[in-house]
Amino acid sequence: MPTLLESAVAVLATADPAVKAAASHSAAEAWRAEDLSLGAALPPDRPARPDRPLLLAPKEMPKRKAGGNAAKRVALLHALAHIELNAIDLAWDLIARFGTEEMPRAFFDDWVKVADEEALHFELLSARLQELGANYGDLPAHDGLWEAATVTAQDLLARLAIVPLVLEARGLDVTPATVADMQRAGDEATAALLERIYQDEIGHVAAGMRWFEHFAKAAGHDPQAHWQALLKQHFRGALKPPFNDTARAAAGMPAAYYTQ
Repeated sequence: MPTLLESAVAVLATADPAVKAAASHSAAEAWRAEDLSLGAALPPDRPARPDRPLLLAPKEMPKRKAGGNAAKRVALLHALAHIELNAIDLAWDLIARFGTEEMPRAFFDDWVKVADEEALHFELLSARLQELGANYGDLPAHDGLWEAATVTAQDLLARLAIVPLVLEARGLDVTPATVADMQRAGDEATAALLERIYQDEIGHVAAGMRWFEHFAKAAGHDPQAHWQALLKQHFRGALKPPFNDTARAAAGMPAAYYTQ
């Protein structure tokens, strides 16, 4: 039986998206059943990726227009599926790169749950793409999403500060408007799917807040001040409103963190 960290690295080393998602579910199920010890394993610098989609630099990506026709919805869902595929790897990389025997089991419980949910989100988005006559891989995708992992590879607090508390929190800001766009376009199926993902992502940001504050306090930092310092060091640009204060508050993130 592989250990949790070996299972995490196995997910990272899997290129096929459907197999990656299935392996994520299997590892999560084994962990919940307490069939896995923690173990040790070294994660790769980058996760394996399939031959498709074509990965482009951010500046080379075609612009996605807002709207409700089928082609625009496919482009949106494809972009979101790509984000969720990266999110699977970000969760397992967090576990494999930073997990130690000294950490409480609750830390691993949270991030295994996140990885499991990200895999489900990818599967749901992929299925919706197929219902619209498309597949993940049909369109180019952003190759800058792993940059957050690269620049925070040596610092758990930086990883938590940037991935759940900036990137996933930004998803909370923009998703309600996207749901409303889908409803106006008469696409209730996509709207319901995005609402489902949105509710899960509140929990992911909450996990980020919980463990960022835990480890920041353990290191003798003021969590809010340290988060803001880490943003200046590791995040390009400034945080841009509008902010979804309601969803961020539900995730335990005070407005004082991001409005100064």
